[in-house]
Amino acid sequence: MKRFEKQRKEVIALGYNSQDDEAPKVVAKGKGLIAEEILEIADQADVPIYEDETLMQLMDEININEKIPEDLYQAVAEVFAFIYQTDKKYE
Repeated sequence: MKRFEKQRKEVIALGYNSQDDEAPKVVAKGKGLIAEEILEIADQADVPIYEDETLMQLMDEININEKIPEDLYQAVAEVFAFIYQTDKKYE
């Protein structure tokens, strides 16, 4: 008999302040219940959610408050561009 396990949700939250930060950084991350809590807080604050499992896996080793490595700049720039466009649609 096959057993199907529900995959645990994983979340990584990014932040970027162009005046203070050299690059975007991880501001929160979690799995399971912590991931659910991060998503709930983001939803309450109207923070856009972007889902990309591959990018999340690439960023999994980055600790909270660490900036993203240069090799991920392009991928993260695409995420921020998507969020910017999404925000523009709802103004």
